[in-house]
Order: sequence, then C-alpha cells, then structure tokens
Amino acid sequence: MEYQPYRAPRKHGPRIAVIGGGHGLSNMLRGLKDYTENLAAIVTVADDGGGSGALRQDLGMPPPGDIRNCLAALANTEPLMKQMMDYRFQEGSLAGQSFGNLFLAALNGISPSFDTAVRRMSEVLAITGRVLPVTTADVQLEAEFENGASVVGESKIFHCKKKEDCRITKVRLLPERPKALPEALSAIHEADMIVLGPGSLYTSIIPNLLVDGIVDAIRESTALKIYACNVMTQEGETEGYTASDHIAALFKHSVPGLFHLCLVNSSPIPRDVAERYAAEGAELLRYDADRCAALGVELVSRPIATVQDGYVRHHPDKLAQELILLHAERNVRIARDYKADKYQVEKRGT
Repeated sequence: MEYQPYRAPRKHGPRIAVIGGGHGLSNMLRGLKDYTENLAAIVTVADDGGGSGALRQDLGMPPPGDIRNCLAALANTEPLMKQMMDYRFQEGSLAGQSFGNLFLAALNGISPSFDTAVRRMSEVLAITGRVLPVTTADVQLEAEFENGASVVGESKIFHCKKKEDCRITKVRLLPERPKALPEALSAIHEADMIVLGPGSLYTSIIPNLLVDGIVDAIRESTALKIYACNVMTQEGETEGYTASDHIAALFKHSVPGLFHLCLVNSSPIPRDVAERYAAEGAELLRYDADRCAALGVELVSRPIATVQDGYVRHHPDKLAQELILLHAERNVRIARDYKADKYQVEKRGT
C-alpha cells in the first residue's frame, strides 16, 4: 500500500518558497496548493518572447506570462474565470495573446507598480499563497557560449545555441544584479522549505539567482533546500547534460552548496516517447550520483513524472507529495525525553 503523507489543514501547512519560471513551476504549484496555503512563488521576469514579449515591448512592463501561469495554477475561481484567463485570441492583431496577459497588463496600467498589479490580480483570482516577481527591474538575459559567442534576449538563446552548436557557459542579467523585490526576500527568509525548479535551467531558474539578494537569502536560510531536477534534457539549452551538470551550473551562478538535495525522477518513460525526444535532440536525464555527491548533493529518486499529450512532465500531485514527504523526513526530528517520558519534535536549524 502506497504511503500517503499526513495532510494537516492547509492553513497549517509548511511555508514553502518555490523559485523558477515557465510551465514547470506552475505545474508544481498545482500540486503543492493541496497541501499548504503558505506558498510563495518567486518568478523570473527575463522573458522577452511571445505574447509576453510583445506586451513588454509595447507597454514597457515586465513580462506577464510566467506570472499569469502561476496565478492560474493557484487560482480558486469559477471554471469560467479560469477559461478566460487561459483563453488565447485566434485572429487579428491580438492573435496568440492570452486574455490573462491583457488583464494583468490592464491592472499594471492602473497600479502604482507591477508587483501591486500582481497582488491585485491575486485577489481577483482568490489564489492560494502568493506570486511574486523576483524583481520589478527591466532586465534582459544574455548568454555566453563556449566558443565566445554571445546573445542578448531570452527568446534568442535557443536559436543561437543551435547555430553555435556548443554549450552555454554563463548567463547574466542586463543590467547586472537588479534589486530583488523585498517580499521575495522575506518569503525566502520565512520558508520552511525552498524549492528551485523544475524548469529551464538557464532561462527559468538561474535568472532568479542573478538578482541581488536572492542567493544570500537562500544561503542564510535554515530551511530544507531542494532542487527539483528536470526529467529530460532540453533542446537548445541543455543537450547532453547530466544531473551533475545542472547542479554545477546552478552553483557556478550562485555559490557552491546552495542546496544539498536534488529530487529526480524514477518513473519509466515509454520508448516511443523517448525516441521522439531523441529525434529532437533531447533525452532522458542521466543521474550521475557519484559526481553529484562530489558536489555535495544527494540525489533522491522518486516516481514523479508522467506523459501528457506526448510530452514528459512532472506529475503535479506526485511531485508535491514527494516534496512534502521530504520535508517531513528531513525537516523534523522526533527525539524521546526519557526523564520526562515524552517525545519532543525538533525542527531543522533548532
């Protein structure tokens, strides 16, 4: 019989800060909100492509797409409202643009700041927890490659990497080290568990670590720190990478030992799905435990992946369950006081 973690009332659930961007982050949030109301999603604002990029260029606002996805994942609204948030226009000048992006853009237009607009949209959608842009600065992402080439713009990195046919060595924000949103730093300081990822290594996770104050806040925290590693390598970003390559890149852009646990997938992937990924330059991520251990990181392997519409994704419920179990296993120690004949629960860092 599969063990299910005890679910305390959500209002008493652990305080969890998740850091990243893209669909991986919003997918994880859908599962975690069933366990706790004390969620803070800290989201990158380096995107400059698609509908988000168009609004960013036209209106001079931070990109709303990743923020909107996280808000939708945590929303507690009528089904019609969710359909509206996800709706993409099919024709005309708005073709490809989502209503949720436009809604957030409108709120940004009548709000004193972007983070205020996000907070107001959170209230409209009655979300569980908080969604916080990592910074409100206007930032661009620059990537450097092994051959010395470089490119500015998150949306251009994929094509440039394919053209240069070599690994990314470094990414940076322009301007460098923008100030973090104070609420994002507070969420990290207050967290019982901090989760990096899952998501694109160089374009969703690392950009957050380049914001001034974020790495220091993570390093100073006594919370359980976990990296939720991707299941597959990513074409145009991490071809040929192993788990240790991901970890080494995260440490290179932050500090060694930023976290000591890495959650990886043990669920099998159907052969036909793996073959299709291989044809596109991606593969099942290899988990090189020895190299990870040399970096000071323990791999924890759990069945957390699924195939949805032909794509490999983290299963939101299974991923959330394993994270909550890890928190219970690693964050709390139960010790017996023989003199008083009672048990004492000691939290991590006490």
